[in-house]
Amino acid sequence: MDINELIAIVKNKLLNQINIESINIEDKSFLHKNHKGNQEGKFHLKLVLRSNELKQMNKIESNKKVYKILEKELKDFIHSIQILII
Repeated sequence: MDINELIAIVKNKLLNQINIESINIEDKSFLHKNHKGNQEGKFHLKLVLRSNELKQMNKIESNKKVYKILEKELKDFIHSIQILII
């Protein structure tokens, strides 16, 4: 899977299961290119989500919800994920 496919899948899954006003997904894999644990085909993503639904939850609950939705992608294609809820 390439990064554009992954971003499209992540975006669709989140939009279908959470009330999100806006979403921005950035590929931050280049920041980890020479790190020891970096693996080919595993990406580093930064999610910026504008969502009143997530904003009403505490940080742990909102992150758990995102992790649950992206469970398969986290297991297979995402090495690191940064979640910013605004």
